[in-house]
Amino acid sequence: MQVVDQVIRVLREVAQTEVMPRFLRVGSSRKVDGTLFTEADLACQQALVRLLPTILPHPVLGEEMDHAQQDALWQAHRAGLWVVDPIDGTTNFINGLPYFAISVALMVDGKSELGVIYNPVSDEMFYARRGHGAFMNGIPLPLKKIPNCMGDAIAGVEVKYLRSGKLAARLNSLAPCGSQRNMGSSTLDWCFLAAGRYDLYLHGGQRLWDYAAGVVILEEAGGQAATLNTDDYWADQPWSRSAIAALDPGLFTQWLRWVRANQ
Repeated sequence: MQVVDQVIRVLREVAQTEVMPRFLRVGSSRKVDGTLFTEADLACQQALVRLLPTILPHPVLGEEMDHAQQDALWQAHRAGLWVVDPIDGTTNFINGLPYFAISVALMVDGKSELGVIYNPVSDEMFYARRGHGAFMNGIPLPLKKIPNCMGDAIAGVEVKYLRSGKLAARLNSLAPCGSQRNMGSSTLDWCFLAAGRYDLYLHGGQRLWDYAAGVVILEEAGGQAATLNTDDYWADQPWSRSAIAALDPGLFTQWLRWVRANQ
C-alpha cells in the first residue's frame, strides 16, 4: 500500500494548502461547456500535476484541461496515467455545502488500479488498491451491514444525464428502492456506496474523473457496477459512462434488472 500512502499524504497536503484556504473565499467562472470552476480547482490541479509524478512517473490528466489535451493523454499513456478531479462538487464548494472531494486514480490499460478520494471538510479519506481491499481512514469498507430488501435500500440517483425520459419518470413514480439521494459529487457517491451509506447507485453519464477512483473503491469493498449499455463496466466508452451499481450482489442483480427493464 506504499503508493496509496504517498497519494494520501499528497491529497492531505494539497487540501490544506490549496483547497480549504479558498473555501468560501473565491468566486467562480464558467468553462466553455457551461460547468463551473474556481481558482481553487486550478490551484489544486496544478499541485497534483506537480506532485503525483514524483510518486510514480506517469503524466496527469485533469478535469480542468481542455478535451484535446485530455484525449491526447488518454491515447498516449495507456501503460500508466494519473486521473484527477481537483474538486468534485464545485457547485457545493462555491455555495458552502460540505460535500466535495479531491479525487485521484491511477489507470493502466483503461482500468483503475488504485483510487483515493478525500473530503477535507469531514476529513474522510477513502482509498483502495486493486487486490488489497478498500478503506476509510484505515477502517475496512463497508462500514455497515446493508439491507437485504430492495424496499429498504437508499439509492444515489442522478437523473439529469439519463437519455431515457421513461426511466427518469419511472424513477420518480415507481422506483423499487426505499428512498433516493442526489448530493452533487459523483466521486463521493461512489465512496458512500462502498461504505454502505448508499445501497444502490444510478447515473446517466459520468466523465472519466468522476468514476476513475470511485469504482475501484467500490469493487474492492465487494460491490459491483455495470452501465446502461454493457455488463462489463470497464469496457464502455470513457468520456461519458453511465453507472448502475450496488454493494450487495443480490441487490445489484435486482437493481440492474429493474433499471434495464424500465429504460
